[in-house]
Amino acid sequence: MGLIIFLVVVVLIVLYFVAIYNGLVTSRNSYKNAFAQIDVQLTRRHDLIPNLVETAKGYLAHERGTLEAVVQARNAAVSGLAGAKANPGDPAAMQQLASSENALTQTLGHLFALQEAYPDLKANQTMMQLSEELTSTENRVAFARQAYNDSVLTYNNKREVFPASFVANSFGFAAAEPLKIEDPAVREVPKVSFS
Repeated sequence: MGLIIFLVVVVLIVLYFVAIYNGLVTSRNSYKNAFAQIDVQLTRRHDLIPNLVETAKGYLAHERGTLEAVVQARNAAVSGLAGAKANPGDPAAMQQLASSENALTQTLGHLFALQEAYPDLKANQTMMQLSEELTSTENRVAFARQAYNDSVLTYNNKREVFPASFVANSFGFAAAEPLKIEDPAVREVPKVSFS
């Protein structure tokens, strides 16, 4: 009888640790899925930018430096996204992504500031539509980033609490990095106004 009780206790302990392990895997998959939503929105944002630049080119011919800076910042952001997509939650990849997206947002801000000096560009229907789509995408990125950061918080909490921390450390569940935007001025969605 004592052996049966001992075996039941051992089985229950093993099942408990299996449940902890499965919870960590589920939580990790959840934040990776949340990052996939950021990937979708940032890819959409990156795809809109070449059209925006092409529309502005005819009006801003002598502002070539600004247009080239936008294209370079977009390319860097695409590269940063590819690195983060390869390893969501990795601190270096998330920092690189945040940095490249900050730079892109700043250069887009310069482009939108220039449009004020060009009434024809300001009134261009394609430019207005692209700007509205970009603003909408910026909002979606913010929501996706919040969902990702919430998932990362849940995962990190699960991997750090006792006794899950033993399982997490034993099976290599590394801490995930939230996607942060460092510069408070960049936290705002670019103001786009063509009216």
